[in-house]
Amino acid sequence: MNNEKKYNVDSFNLDHTKVTAPFVRLAAKKVGEKGDVVTKFDIRFCQPNVQAMPTGAIHTLEHLTAEYIRDEMPNEVIDLSPMGCRTGFYFTIWGDHDEAYVANHLLNVLKKVAVWDKPIPATTAKECGNYLDHNLEGAKYWAKAWCDGIEAKGWNCYK
Repeated sequence: MNNEKKYNVDSFNLDHTKVTAPFVRLAAKKVGEKGDVVTKFDIRFCQPNVQAMPTGAIHTLEHLTAEYIRDEMPNEVIDLSPMGCRTGFYFTIWGDHDEAYVANHLLNVLKKVAVWDKPIPATTAKECGNYLDHNLEGAKYWAKAWCDGIEAKGWNCYK
């Protein structure tokens, strides 16, 4: 009999010691009463329990990625939210999509973020709840690291 505890939160059931960042992992798929499909992905930038993004870097990465992924996937994006552990993001979209589909779109956006040379969007007190805590160089570093890792090993976290 398996006595392993199962939690309501998908990521609490993930064995964080067996995955290799960076990766894209299908975390959940829900079908609504009217047949609408919502899919959530775990987008990991850092190796769990080894690395974590500083708050300014993850905040800036969120601003840039959340804004520009909507250009890349205009009718699909619901939300991009940073993880509390600061190792990545949850990415929620409309539709029944797989990891490779999401990884390819994110790769397009993060390649742009890695060389970003414009102002960070929405960084005033009116637009952002913590507008002073941004780090563009950190965001660019993590975007490049994610792209390099995904291109080297693919999107799968178990490779």
